[in-house]
Order: sequence, then C-alpha cells, then structure tokens
Amino acid sequence: MAPPCPIAGLQRQCPAGQSRAVRNQGRVRGQPIDYAGLGLDLGGALVGLDGVDDVALLHALAIAEHLGGIIVNADALQIYGGWRILTARPSREEENRAPHALYGHVANHESYSVGDWLRDISPILFGDKRPIIVGGTGLYLRALTEGLADIPPIPAAIRTQSSELLSQGGLKPMLDALDAETRAQIDVQNPMRVARAWEVLQATGQSIRSWQACTPPPLLPLEACHALHLTSPVDWLNDRLKRRFDIMIAEGALEEARGNLEFWDSKWQSSQAIGAPELIAHLQGQFTLDEAKTRAVTASSQFAKRQRTWFRKRMVAWQTVAAEQL
Repeated sequence: MAPPCPIAGLQRQCPAGQSRAVRNQGRVRGQPIDYAGLGLDLGGALVGLDGVDDVALLHALAIAEHLGGIIVNADALQIYGGWRILTARPSREEENRAPHALYGHVANHESYSVGDWLRDISPILFGDKRPIIVGGTGLYLRALTEGLADIPPIPAAIRTQSSELLSQGGLKPMLDALDAETRAQIDVQNPMRVARAWEVLQATGQSIRSWQACTPPPLLPLEACHALHLTSPVDWLNDRLKRRFDIMIAEGALEEARGNLEFWDSKWQSSQAIGAPELIAHLQGQFTLDEAKTRAVTASSQFAKRQRTWFRKRMVAWQTVAAEQL
C-alpha cells in the first residue's frame, strides 16, 4: 500500500537553526495547531519551510506524533555525523519521539552530493511511512520536486584540483571559467555551488546549465505533495542570530569543535557548517572566543540573507506560511 502523500519541510540551515533554547522561545507548549486552517489535508506528504528550522522541526514532530510519518532531513550539513550542535540537528530526545532519517549518517571527510541525497531518499518516499521532509538546502528540494540532471560522476583528480583552487585563490578563478548564464543562475557567494559548476564544466566540457536543460521527471512532483515555504520576519530572525552562538556554546558547541579538531580539514564539505571554522580557529589560537562569535554571527546573517533571496525567487509555487501564524 502506498504511503500517505509526502510532507516536505524547507527550513533554513543554521542561521535560522538556532539551538534548542532559542528554538523554543515564544512557543506555547501543548497549544493545538490548526493545520486545517492552513488548507492542508495532512493525509499526504509535506514539503516545505524557509528560515525557521525550530518551528519546522517542532511542527514536523507534532505531525509525526499525531498523524504518523518519518521526518527526513533535507539539509546538506545536517547529514554529517560530527556537527550535531552547530548544524542544529534534532536532539537525541527529539529523535526518540518519532522516526528520523538521513541525519548524521555521513562521515565528516566524505563528499555528498544532491544525487547522493536523492538516491538515499528514494526508498523512503516509496516506503510505508508518510515522509515529512524538513531542511534548508534549496537545491535538494528543487531536485526532489523538479528533477535532477543526470550528470556523470566527477573524477577524483578534478575534485582535488577544485579544492586546491578554492584554498589558493578563492572563487574568482572558478567563476572566471564559467559562462555568463551559469553565473547568473548559481549562488556565486556559495563555494560549494561554484565548485560544483566548475567541476562539471571541467569533467564534461559542458556547462551545468546545459545538463540541467535535459532534466528527467522528479521523484516527488509538487502536485504530489504539500509544499510549504515557512517564512519569518527579518528582525525576528536577526535577533535570534545575535544570541545563537552563546546558547550553542552553552550546549557544548566548543567541545564538539574540540572533538573535530584533530582531523579538521577546511576543504571538506562538512567544514562549511556555520560556526565550525570560527571555533576551530579559536581553538588553534587564531582569535578569541568573542571574535569567533562575532565572525559566526556575521556569517549567519549573510547566509540567511542569501538563502531568503534564493527561496523567494525559486520557490514561487510553494505555499507560503508565516511562522508567527503557527
């Protein structure tokens, strides 16, 4: 028997992903949620949520507990096992309240692509539990609901060259190699996106945009799920970003970073977790903890702004829900 229609949740990664203490502020515990008032028939899958992973996860848990389902991660950094606190993964207590999937299942040193994520989520979509997909990686959610180009694997030598270029000269050499159409379509401030476009061009001789023009049907079309774009007021979010780092430190983020220090490599995808480079640099004596906090808050604010713009432009077909209404 087919599972109920999927529920996909699109939340922001860590900028909106404050620690538990911030997440739960302002929430009236036990207050019933009028999902019917949002026009949702929760007999099916749910996809959605931008910017407020605290609200996203709380409601995903509520749906899973009361209506059944499995909460599936769609965040490109919450997949890594070494950064539970800094990536705002669900706590162990939350994971015990309902089934969860694709959280912390990848080692820090491993690369993981959107194609890997689609392969991992496919059996879950066709399993016997309602998928409640929650995460802030827009590329994952677009690939899930709009399809993903079948780009050949990138040779290891090109990935190595890509990492070396990033570490030596930043993004400019890669951006200079890309065509204008590709530069206009990707987030040129995101090293992972720029590197991916450059690697595809080097490996195949074709731009990533030309591959995307031949995209097969999606695993989960928008019409087959409830796609929610959860928004939050900018001031509300920025206020929490300012307090985010102190609370994460109190929850053990510095100890988490210390546990990753011995094998730290800034070129790994997992090292993109906001707050990780800053805490590692502090532990290496490069600057104080207060300086690490300032840098992390700045990085969070910049990321949140880019992500907000990205979702607004590309998730126009999703149902927008204000977080304060929930």
